[in-house]
Amino acid sequence: MSHNIKEMKQQFLEYVEIEKGRAVRTTRTYDRYLTRFIDYAKIKNVEDITPEVIREFRLWLNRQPGGHLDSNGGTIKKKTQNYYLIALRAFLKFLAKRNIQTVSPEYIELAKVAERQIDVISPGELKRLLEAPDGNDLRSLRDRAILELLFSTGLRVSELCSLTRDIDFSADSFSVRGKGEKIRVVFLSDEAKKFIKKYLDKRVDVDDALFVRLGKEKARNGDMSLDKRSVERIVKHWAIKAGISKRVTPHIIRHCFATDLLSNGADLRSVQMLLGHANISTTQIYTHVTDSELKKVHQKFHNRGK
Repeated sequence: MSHNIKEMKQQFLEYVEIEKGRAVRTTRTYDRYLTRFIDYAKIKNVEDITPEVIREFRLWLNRQPGGHLDSNGGTIKKKTQNYYLIALRAFLKFLAKRNIQTVSPEYIELAKVAERQIDVISPGELKRLLEAPDGNDLRSLRDRAILELLFSTGLRVSELCSLTRDIDFSADSFSVRGKGEKIRVVFLSDEAKKFIKKYLDKRVDVDDALFVRLGKEKARNGDMSLDKRSVERIVKHWAIKAGISKRVTPHIIRHCFATDLLSNGADLRSVQMLLGHANISTTQIYTHVTDSELKKVHQKFHNRGK
């Protein structure tokens, strides 16, 4: 019995969204990557997926021109190519679970990519950034609360945007729902608690969102909650005001949160849990930035340092 590849793709996407509980955006991304594979392969049934078809697709993909933000010598980055392969491998795993005979998911090996570079700002720059919104108006208090909360918790910007006023911010910690619908506990610094309280005390609206749009920021559809782009603009604005020439984003503040913990002696497993990383290998990218022990060894034993 043959299984139509487009019908099986649709079943897979529904499985990802409903049974796996992935975000709609994740499902759409899988759809885009798999559709490109199907369009290239020109096959009707999943049984027609062969190692040769996959090999030819990889070769074709490696030769495709990259976009403005996704190019590597004019072609698609290896990292992005791997996203296509991850989607295809997940699809093959889904088929295998349903005892549909096709290529084994283990056949697909990801391309090797260069180690990820971590962008951080110096402690001095971070201090200037956090203290840049120094006014007592609602906007300044909101932005100071955002910056303090990002550094105190290491939240992803999407997690920050989903927060509501129902959380007890007088406590030292609260739970947040992160990637893959996983819940973790994050902790509040005294500074974060102080500025969140000042900001909320000055609010006069009744919107449930913790961080809301103000003045000209308000959306046409009436939604008051800040979105990812709005928070990114806020961070960029105060970075410029603080005289920081580097590009600063909410994710860079998350990097600073992780490197600060590791530099002060936190163990990797704890940092993994605080960041909400599924795999500790993701957290390990921070270790080469913070390995103070190696620096001590170099200073003690390197001949030119004596």
